Amino acid sequence: MRPAVRREIGANPWIWHSPVTGEALAEVLPRLAGWGFDCVEIPLEQPGDWQPANVAKLLGDQGLTPAAVLAVMPPGRDLVRADPLVVRAAQDYLRQCVDAAARIGAPVVAGPVYAAVGRTWQMDDAERTAAYEQWRENIAPVVAHAAETGVRIAVEPLNRYETSLFNTVDQTVAAMDGLPARTIGIALDTYHQNIEERSLPDAVRRATGRLLHVQVCANDRGAPGDDHLDWPGFLDALDDEGYQGPLCIESFTAHNATIAVAASVWRPLAPSQDALATRGLAFLREAERRPARPALFSPPPA
Repeated sequence: MRPAVRREIGANPWIWHSPVTGEALAEVLPRLAGWGFDCVEIPLEQPGDWQPANVAKLLGDQGLTPAAVLAVMPPGRDLVRADPLVVRAAQDYLRQCVDAAARIGAPVVAGPVYAAVGRTWQMDDAERTAAYEQWRENIAPVVAHAAETGVRIAVEPLNRYETSLFNTVDQTVAAMDGLPARTIGIALDTYHQNIEERSLPDAVRRATGRLLHVQVCANDRGAPGDDHLDWPGFLDALDDEGYQGPLCIESFTAHNATIAVAASVWRPLAPSQDALATRGLAFLREAERRPARPALFSPPPA
């Protein structure tokens, strides 16, 4: 029998706040710890929003681990089909994310580290190949910097309405060909992959050897479990692929104008933002207690 993996459960302060500042973290992290979360994702929307030394101390005081620093790609942060000065600024920002992650002890920098969210354009096969080649060239210095610090880069494919560059696991794996698997891989988000993949479990399996970080929410961005997603199949696939990292709830509030527009969240997704987090935590804790199951492959008889 294959036992289920017991993973840490995390949350993202975007459920309540944007920008995520030091003051916001000081308010949210004690509540996450009190509810029983294990870890937290920390967005770095702009360098200086929070100070790594202060956040590291706050995490330690609350007994939380840093699951990831999230790179944020607003208009003007691009590594593909952009002015060289724009590319250089995006590389500098991503290196700052890596440095912040190293200072707080986060193992990965995750996000759509290729183009501004919301930027889309049509590409034929040759143009897509060229775009991926350009991205590999421009992300390479960031990957090298991450390798020096012991941090890994987790590339998040987004849905078709937010990017036209990386929508699926297959595209993302293909684009990373030639980049070191020990340093760069995939951040899988159930919200985006529910739109773009025909099967969440199959998407996990196609990320074999590259899966570094997992974000979870309902199909409508609400609490995990308040939806139609195949959670048993998804979690079993994570077990089969040996993913032992955290499951981090990422959602957003409709009560913040900036983030509501950025994430297209126009209505409350739960009775309250606190309920979204705590219901998601309860569901994931119960799901992670599912019983052992037959191994995917049985050993040959002696």
